[in-house]
Amino acid sequence: MATNCGSFTIRLDVARAPRTAASFASLARKGFYNDLTFHRIAQGFVIQGGDPTGSGSGGPGYSIVEKPPHNVRYTHGVVAMAKAATEPDGASGSQFFVVTAADAQLPPQYAIVGRVVQGLNVVDAIGALPLQDPSSGDGPPAEPVVIQSARLTSN
Repeated sequence: MATNCGSFTIRLDVARAPRTAASFASLARKGFYNDLTFHRIAQGFVIQGGDPTGSGSGGPGYSIVEKPPHNVRYTHGVVAMAKAATEPDGASGSQFFVVTAADAQLPPQYAIVGRVVQGLNVVDAIGALPLQDPSSGDGPPAEPVVIQSARLTSN
């Protein structure tokens, strides 16, 4: 992921989440994430992006469901898919979040994508940016954080 704040690398977890990783990879391969924003920063918790509308309610026009392992922990650098409270556990479209907390202490409801393996300092810097409403601690950044490109490489 190349952003206007720097780049970071996500290693997809194809072993624990083959369908979710494949969907995420397909969207990246098609250029879906290019020019989208990180529309939400929850300071000390997560950064969230992948919404084509930038509102927090958009997606790719489809959803998949792949329940995460019951013992999953959403720790610093874990990448998972965002979902609405009304959706089943493991539901995902295109919106994803990267955990910036040591442990987000979330229940095992969010499909796993993978983990940031390079550039975690960039993720943390994005998570510390000023917000449009500085008193909220959660919301859009004061200045847009744009995903300039999301591309796949192989190891």
